[in-house]
Amino acid sequence: MTATVLTARALLLDMDGTLVNSDAVVERVWRRWAERHGLDGDEVMKVVHGRQGHASMALLLPGRPMEQNLADNARMLAEETADMDGVVAVPGAAEFLASLRGLPHALVTSADVPLSTARMAAAGLPLPGVRITAESVGASKPDPEGFLKGAAELGVDPADCVVFEDSGAGIAAGRSAGMRVVGIGPRAALHRPDAVVRDLTRVRVETVPEGIRLHVG
Repeated sequence: MTATVLTARALLLDMDGTLVNSDAVVERVWRRWAERHGLDGDEVMKVVHGRQGHASMALLLPGRPMEQNLADNARMLAEETADMDGVVAVPGAAEFLASLRGLPHALVTSADVPLSTARMAAAGLPLPGVRITAESVGASKPDPEGFLKGAAELGVDPADCVVFEDSGAGIAAGRSAGMRVVGIGPRAALHRPDAVVRDLTRVRVETVPEGIRLHVG
């Protein structure tokens, strides 16, 4: 397999499904939610990855007031933050983050601060210095706001950023931000990112005069 080579000045990293495998918790929490609301769990799981909870609820329960979605989302976040059973690092994540020390990069996640802090710790991964969380934005992925804020905080033009994502919503957000996207895992392959790999063991980072050279594949 020939590696794709991408050059960037900064990297923007999703968390769930990209750095951290939290699928076990997400499945437990959201399938319980689906049962409470009389929805098909499989259909719910097709929607929730990559989005903030209230945005998923708005799609799944279109007639429900947003105030109820926000209150329900707060309860769901607390439930997820209390459940770290099965949360592990995506293969290669620790080595990948270590290779980014001293290079411009940011975490851009739909999780809030408590959940992202707890999941990264449970997976044994260091938190990047720059973090864009649910509290940082007014709109959930697939809106590009989070990635654009990440680029702005790093002082890098969006066109010079590469996004790492696993979900359709996240890949769409990166594209809408005018960024190139590396897809991680089987979910990503369905959404045609610029390059896709099974996990982070297939990504090599090289420092070059232009910034960061990625060998993906």
